[in-house]
Amino acid sequence: MADPTELENRLPFAPLKIVALDSAEQLGKVVNEYLVEFRKNTNTIFNSDPAFQGYHEDNFLMNVSVPRFSSGESKGLFNETVRGKDLYILVDVTNHSIPYEFYGITNYKSPDDHYADLKRVIAAAGGKAKRITVIMPFLYEGRQHKKNGRESLDCAYALEELTAMGVNNIVTFDAHDPRVQNAAPLSGFDNFMPTYQFLKALLAQMPDLVIDKDHTMVISPDEGALDRAIYFASVLNIDVGMFYKRRDFTKVVNGKNPIVAHEFLGDNIEGKDMIIVDDMISSGESMLDTARLLKEKKAGRVFICTTFGLFTNGMEAFDKAYEEGYFDLLITTNVVYQPEELLSRKYYVSADMSKFLASIIDFLNHDVSLSYVRTPTEKIHAALERHMASIQDN
Repeated sequence: MADPTELENRLPFAPLKIVALDSAEQLGKVVNEYLVEFRKNTNTIFNSDPAFQGYHEDNFLMNVSVPRFSSGESKGLFNETVRGKDLYILVDVTNHSIPYEFYGITNYKSPDDHYADLKRVIAAAGGKAKRITVIMPFLYEGRQHKKNGRESLDCAYALEELTAMGVNNIVTFDAHDPRVQNAAPLSGFDNFMPTYQFLKALLAQMPDLVIDKDHTMVISPDEGALDRAIYFASVLNIDVGMFYKRRDFTKVVNGKNPIVAHEFLGDNIEGKDMIIVDDMISSGESMLDTARLLKEKKAGRVFICTTFGLFTNGMEAFDKAYEEGYFDLLITTNVVYQPEELLSRKYYVSADMSKFLASIIDFLNHDVSLSYVRTPTEKIHAALERHMASIQDN
C-alpha cells in the first residue's frame, strides 16, 4: 500500500478515474477495490473541501465502452463526463481471449486491436481530461525496440503517437528495453519491476528455501536479461550466472536466428537452488532449455520467475518438463491475461501485482515521488530477514 504520511500531505492532482478496457477488465476491478480501500480512512476531514471532490468514492471505474460493428469497425464512447478528471487507462495488449464478430466470423482481438481501442478511448476524451496516463503493463510491440535493417519500429512510433494524442504519462512493467522511451522524451515514462512480488510468492511457496551464496543463485537465461538478474541477485546478496545464446547468423527461422547452443557463464551450481529471472515467456522453448541445462549441471531446485507469461504454444511443453523434473515452480504476474489452463497447473503460482499497481496510481494522482514503489530494496530485505528468521526458529 502507498505510504499514507506521503499522501496526506498532498492534494490530489484532479479527481481520479480509471478506464479499464475489456482487455484488462478483471485487473481493473481489483485495482479499483484497493483504491477504494486505500482512501476509505484517508483525508476524511476534507470531505467537504472542493479540492477533495471525488476523493472518497465507492467506485473509481468509468463507464466506458468500445462497441464494434459487424464490419470490424469500432468507436470509443464515454457514458459519463470526463471533463477535469485524472484518467488512468488500463490496457493489456496481450489478451487474446476477447471475441468479436467480423462478417459473421468469430475473431479474437490482437495486440493491434487493443492498441486501436486505446487510441479510440483517448480520442473520445476529446482533450477534456485534466491528465491522461496510459497503463500498459506489456509495452505494445516492446520486443521490437531497435532497428535491424530496413524494418519498422512500431513501439517507438506508438509512444510518439500516444504523446501526440495528449497522453502525459505511460506506465509499464519490465520493459524489454526501457531505452525505447527515448522516442517520446517529453512525456513521462515509468517502468516498474516485480522483484518484490516474485520474492514474496517464492518464499510463500518454498518456506524451506535458504537464500545465501552457498545455497542459491540467480540465473539470467540470456544476455538481455542480465540487468534484472544482477539487481535481484544484488538485493538478495547471492551470486548470478548467465547463459549465452550462441546463434547461427547464416539462417533466419520465424524471423530469428536459430540458437545453436546455450553456453553457461558463472560459478559452480551443483546442489544449489536456481532462480531464473526474465521479462517474458513466449513459446517457452528457451526458458525450458535453460532449466534443462541447469539440471544437467546437477543444480538443485529450479524456480522460473518471469513478468509476462504469454505461453503462445500452450502448456504441454511445460507439463512435460515439469514431469521430467526440469523445474519445480513457475511464477508469472497477473498484469497480463492468465488463461484457466495456466491457473490450473499445480506447478504455477501467480505473483499478484494489483495492490502494487493501485499504489502506483495513488501516488501518481497525488504527484508524489515514486521512489518508494520503484526500488523496494528495503521491503525485499525485510521480507528476506523474516523468512530466514523463521527458518532458524524451525
